[in-house]
Amino acid sequence: MIKKGDTVRFLNAVGGGIVVRVDEFKNMVYVEDTDGFEIPVLARECVLMGAINKETNFPTKEVAPKATTQTVQVQAIETKAAPIKETAEGENLKALLAFFPLDIKQLQTTATECYLVNDSNYFLFYNIINGENNTFKSVAHGTIEPNTQEFILEITKEQLSDWEKIRVQIIPFKEAKHYTPQAVFDVDIKINVVKFYKLHSFTMNEYFDEPALLIDITTEKEKFQLSDISPEEIKKAMFQKEEPAKSKVSKPMTAADILEIDLHINELLDSTAGLSNTEMMMCQLSKFHAVLEENKNNKGKKIVFIHGKGEGVLRKEIEKQLKTRYKTYYFQDASFREYGFGATLVTIK
Repeated sequence: MIKKGDTVRFLNAVGGGIVVRVDEFKNMVYVEDTDGFEIPVLARECVLMGAINKETNFPTKEVAPKATTQTVQVQAIETKAAPIKETAEGENLKALLAFFPLDIKQLQTTATECYLVNDSNYFLFYNIINGENNTFKSVAHGTIEPNTQEFILEITKEQLSDWEKIRVQIIPFKEAKHYTPQAVFDVDIKINVVKFYKLHSFTMNEYFDEPALLIDITTEKEKFQLSDISPEEIKKAMFQKEEPAKSKVSKPMTAADILEIDLHINELLDSTAGLSNTEMMMCQLSKFHAVLEENKNNKGKKIVFIHGKGEGVLRKEIEKQLKTRYKTYYFQDASFREYGFGATLVTIK
């Protein structure tokens, strides 16, 4: 862990210097270079170096002194002098996985960094495993301190498919103090890896200064937890009589019942500078999929996707998705009088 006084080199840029201060909340360090300028940089974009030998300009190799009983006692005292910072809300256990694309403009090819976020007052011993057909392996394990974020590993595009199904095991504890024991986490998580190819999947959040794809491990565990439901409630639900369905009176659909989604790129992005045609279309398709995902349970819902006439590339791709991924949905050209040839009407089935 980088601390004040450490010598670092920048990972993604030329240069480096000495750390003069650390902002643990934002995971930032401030580095003073040889010219005396103070440069803010993310801690994960720094490489810790040893002391620099002025004659050779290479890091010196320091040999740790042989530990003695007195040294161990001093170290123990120093550890006690830096108590763990706790918060009132931190007593509720919360842990998340955070994913960052190395190059957010190249989502089709870039690798992804994975971080573990411990948003609680507990130390967490964690183990992350993946695999299939009863052949599994631990891809990351260790202990993370309370209220911190920790880099876990880098995932290449070739390895991404292995993360569709992972298992996260967590044991919470506190050191050298009395505390209320928390339940052990052992939860299977399914990750839709298609999200890693969609720009809108990475959003700003309270833990990092960069957009990230967050998966709340705590929430995933609660999906499968039935211990809070009492046997009496289960019995009551089993024997409860269903009320007869009331007859529905149909009414004609009005324009207000139809959801209009404009897929023109200038409606989705403030600026398209630096984006290729392919990247812009991926953004439009991401919006298309997101809207259908949000309305998948609204049977009978009608949605008009305004894609424009243009060269018809986006229209053809939308039709392809509707014929393959959304086979049960009904689609047709939207009203020619209102949209011309530039819109498709989709009915959720």
